[in-house]
Amino acid sequence: MEFLYGYQDVALLILRLALGLIFLVHGLSKLKDLKNTGESFSAMGFQPGMFWGTIVAIAETLGGLSVALGWYTQWGALAIAAVMFVALVWKMSRGQGLAGGFELDLILLAVAIFLITSPIGGYYSLDYYLLPK
Repeated sequence: MEFLYGYQDVALLILRLALGLIFLVHGLSKLKDLKNTGESFSAMGFQPGMFWGTIVAIAETLGGLSVALGWYTQWGALAIAAVMFVALVWKMSRGQGLAGGFELDLILLAVAIFLITSPIGGYYSLDYYLLPK
């Protein structure tokens, strides 16, 4: 399947857009209702809930935007990975299994780690054109 190797930048764009948009949408919904976000985080045991809810909302929104645009992709992916690592550990500590539990958290964390370890966001990213090589 070597003929597909030339499409790595397109695949990276699709991967970045998928991850970035997922987190941008979730982060914006948390930012729009910080009171409810804070209450939800308190109910999950993250104290103070308003502080942690706000941190996660900002990390998801800015991380998602950064990854989607390919602008400082590694830093945006790092913010996303931190959120997903905590979510994964939190779910596992409550006895949730892989199936029907933390599988989405795991794959989102894996994609974020892949982007962290990629040198730039790909040819179709702002990183490619604006960051020094």
